[in-house]
Amino acid sequence: MINKRLLIKHLLAHNDENSFYDKKRKIDITHKEGKAKFLKHVCALSNSNPKNNSFIVIGVEDEDNTIVGVDFFDDSKIQNLINAYLSHPPIVQYENIPFPHLPDHKVVGLVTIRPTGKLTSLRKNIWKYYGGSVFFRDGSISMPKVFDIEIEDVNSKIVEAIEKNSQNNIEHTLNGVFDFMNHRKDYNPQYKVFKEYFVVCWAGQKKVVKDDVFFSRVDIELVNEQVRLFFSILDDVAISISEDAFKITEYVNLGFQNNNKYYKLEETIIHFENNATYAIESKLLFEPPQYDKKVLHHIYNANNAILEKLKKGLTFTKAEELDLKNLPVTYLICYLNLFHEAIDKLDEAKPYLKKYNSEVYLKYKEAMRILRKMKYN
Repeated sequence: MINKRLLIKHLLAHNDENSFYDKKRKIDITHKEGKAKFLKHVCALSNSNPKNNSFIVIGVEDEDNTIVGVDFFDDSKIQNLINAYLSHPPIVQYENIPFPHLPDHKVVGLVTIRPTGKLTSLRKNIWKYYGGSVFFRDGSISMPKVFDIEIEDVNSKIVEAIEKNSQNNIEHTLNGVFDFMNHRKDYNPQYKVFKEYFVVCWAGQKKVVKDDVFFSRVDIELVNEQVRLFFSILDDVAISISEDAFKITEYVNLGFQNNNKYYKLEETIIHFENNATYAIESKLLFEPPQYDKKVLHHIYNANNAILEKLKKGLTFTKAEELDLKNLPVTYLICYLNLFHEAIDKLDEAKPYLKKYNSEVYLKYKEAMRILRKMKYN
């Protein structure tokens, strides 16, 4: 089993950027340009290494390899982006890898690219790249090229050696468990061993709502591979455990005027196999709440009036302050009930909500996170 933290250290210590390895300070796949550049690098690394894994390390300074980290990347649907834009797409996995010296909210992103053995190309146009384009690595640069020769396999032995030297051992595992238990001791840390091999640690703040138990500020770490899943203080998740699986069900609390209800958003399951392998599967479960259209028209118009006051910098009454606090959620519910223009209003409100205060802006980010998860599904 590969310890991903060791793998990253070996990649940084012994290799310049090359045809099987790239490093980035950060990536941004929220815009077309960022998506296009990410797809180009994935395509190039897959084509340049048809018989072995390639890697992209994210959160590293380019000049001196300083590990500065990036925010947790919770988008488990990155493979959907790859499949949508690439022909013969490789299998791509994005993992959040913690490092001891980084703050709790920072990790190093590790993208592992497993080729299928077929030539990968762009399926359709994106940004300034044309559909049908084929990319390869030329040293540390991903370049478009004409595919007219067979690619020589020069990296398999190197990658095999790096992965072999990154294998886990009992010392790394025990150190990881004790580090987690000590670091998260205020959040009731626990651990469980699966299949006599895998160790999963988790911790979170417990919250009981009627007969349901939820956790927030949840850290889950697959210690063997130094892979971490994270849910913030704004998230509500339920955890269930069987002999061969660890399941996390994420909920969102939606509604109007304190008449809220918990809705399942997404389910993430870590499956453990008898052959010392595991797989992480995510599935969107969200079914938007439906409301009477006349009620929604009234709420939508009230939101628009609040937004106009916010844009003009006017003073709010106490009731309006409460409406402003719920504005991102109410716009979200309106949009999910086919008020299509509500998403434009939510986007319009972003800079004003950010300027107003951090609490309401966090609610805006949560609404956008739900939309993003739905989009990639």
